[in-house]
Amino acid sequence: MVTQPRASKLFAIAAVCGLAAVTAGCGGDAIPIANPKGPVGLAERDILFRAFLIMLVVIIPVFAMAFWFAWRYRATNKQARYEPDWMSNRIDAVAWIVPTLIVIALAYHVWTSTHALDPYKPLESAGKPLEVQVVAQDWKWLFIYPEQGIATVNEIAFPSGAPLTLRITSDTVMNALIIPALGGQIYAMAGMQTQLNLLADEPGTFVGRNTQYSGDGFADQHFTAKALSEADFEAWVAAAKQAGDTLDATAYAALAKPSSKHPVTYYSSVEPELFVSIIEKYDHGLMTHGAMAAE
Repeated sequence: MVTQPRASKLFAIAAVCGLAAVTAGCGGDAIPIANPKGPVGLAERDILFRAFLIMLVVIIPVFAMAFWFAWRYRATNKQARYEPDWMSNRIDAVAWIVPTLIVIALAYHVWTSTHALDPYKPLESAGKPLEVQVVAQDWKWLFIYPEQGIATVNEIAFPSGAPLTLRITSDTVMNALIIPALGGQIYAMAGMQTQLNLLADEPGTFVGRNTQYSGDGFADQHFTAKALSEADFEAWVAAAKQAGDTLDATAYAALAKPSSKHPVTYYSSVEPELFVSIIEKYDHGLMTHGAMAAE
């Protein structure tokens, strides 16, 4: 039989080991949100961690008192006072005031921090900005590079250290795009355009996905995001231009048909204003965010 002091010691060791395991896991690439590779992801992680620390103000005392009460008022402790009828204005005040202050602190922290991370807000960097038009389909992602005149399916590449602007729409039901290692999540909606600005601090390969359930192929609707050096990005563009396939209206109609686990595909040229035409076919008097901002 394990004695009480020994049991407490074993519990403490187990708790420390568990905390070390969790911390080690958060430091690896298995949890990209906890190990961000860009300023947006880092800011979002810090918001999460600070909110967690604020909530610990009430969580830690609750768990501590739960264990202390169980030990203090155990059946074998004959010295504990039995007071079934008592009232304490001080305890009532703490029980109400402390949670209220925590909620106020959380509300202020989340409000100010999330507004500072406006996804439409351009990111400052010495690198040359890159714009990519993104179309959510069943069940794949299409990336159009208007400046380079190419398009890809289920793969996006961009220079590290340079601002990346994603202009996003959907040619199907609502989707939600996120690259966890870089941060940000924003919805893709038919007939509308949303925007997300990201930046990768260093070269790397990340996973992007759809987080909004969209039907049978939802589980496999992910893509590869490659942050490359400037030279490697230019080489990647040059290789895409050698693909030989053109993304015109006919090719796009075939691509837009539902398909799961679609292989990475490159198009050496794209029909002009294809992205705009995808949005406008759902237009029933609505305006895109960009059009409204232009007025």
